[in-house]
Amino acid sequence: MSGIFGRLARQRALFALGTVAMLTAIVPANAQTTIKWLHLEANPDRLATWEDIAAAYEEANPDVTIEFQFLENEAFKAKLPTLLQSNEAPSMFYTWGGGVLKAQSETGAIRDLTAAMDADGGAWRNAVSPAAVDGLSIDGKVWAGPQQSGLVSFFYNKALFEEAGVDATAITTWDEYLGAVSALKEAGITPIAGGGGDKWPIHFFWSYLAMRELGQDGFAAAKAGEGFQGEGFLRASQKLADLGALEPFQDGYLGASWPDTQAVFADGRAAMMLAFENTATPSNQANAATDGKGLASDNIGRFAFPVVEGGAGLITDDFGGLNGWVVTTNAPPETEDFIHFLTIENASVLAERNSTLPTALGSDASVKDPSLADSAAQMAKATWHQNYLDQDLGPNVGRVVNDMSVELVSGGVTPEEALQQIQDAFSMEM
Repeated sequence: MSGIFGRLARQRALFALGTVAMLTAIVPANAQTTIKWLHLEANPDRLATWEDIAAAYEEANPDVTIEFQFLENEAFKAKLPTLLQSNEAPSMFYTWGGGVLKAQSETGAIRDLTAAMDADGGAWRNAVSPAAVDGLSIDGKVWAGPQQSGLVSFFYNKALFEEAGVDATAITTWDEYLGAVSALKEAGITPIAGGGGDKWPIHFFWSYLAMRELGQDGFAAAKAGEGFQGEGFLRASQKLADLGALEPFQDGYLGASWPDTQAVFADGRAAMMLAFENTATPSNQANAATDGKGLASDNIGRFAFPVVEGGAGLITDDFGGLNGWVVTTNAPPETEDFIHFLTIENASVLAERNSTLPTALGSDASVKDPSLADSAAQMAKATWHQNYLDQDLGPNVGRVVNDMSVELVSGGVTPEEALQQIQDAFSMEM
């Protein structure tokens, strides 16, 4: 890897921040190598940035072509395991880390990136947040090149909250949050945009409630073998069921996809949503909204998931993603070099144009969007960052967590029944 990085250093000087956006894709007729890039990015603006960066890499490397391949989120999760064992496996693909990445590392279908990270005296490793490298490592081996971290929190429509007489800045406890939900309903406003059709958006609620009840030590003990049927998990599950009993979501939320959910919020049809850090960015609002505009930036506020009375969790305990790129076993050797080019050399481009929080050290200075900067400020004070549970607990347990979260909020199961199913799935993995 050191030879590849050194050979391209002079060429890359041509593709600085100001020029990447102006490049168009060039597919050389004599291309000898194709890097197949499997992604699930549906936002055209974010995808355009990637295409520009890929074009810059192709320009610097005439013998390499970057081929974009797309799968929708749920199709990505469902089809990837089979795809990785086929002759059609991509060269690189998106990961959320956690148990899913661990399971993939055990199949022989993906490549250990430790040597690439440590080449040139650890140049790649030392350019990335240590927490990000650790988060995508398993038993001391690095299995993905980190790209970005994330934070899930509440985003709210300031005008609708004001109409209902609710002060979002005063919401710090779960009881205060439920009070806000009730006040919004009494004002004739749908409180929450929910995505029950995709299920994982609802697991955000269960995950945060469990974190707030158990705290970091209690949660770690559960994952280490104590299991998911203790009193803290029972209280968290009951709180989610209680929220569902208030009927806080839009009509039809049980069939709503994530794009549907984003549109509900961006259109002003619900007062808040529990979502990713880039939810409130202007480009995301415009792409999600029915009118192509969305909410004005100054009409969107954000607050952290509240604590629960008597719980061990802190309001500074964060929940969200840690994302990167996995390389498959038979991918061309240039794949690692391209991921380095994407995530390190163009980290500032990704931060500024795609409104993300790259893991490359120093790239946070390029974060311009106010709402994103606010999320970054919260993450900087985090006492614990927990990865998405549907990824952290592995594909089988994660799927049950997602299912049971929706069942709890919709009244389909009792807390005890939900926890039994999660525990059964967890026990099969032990």
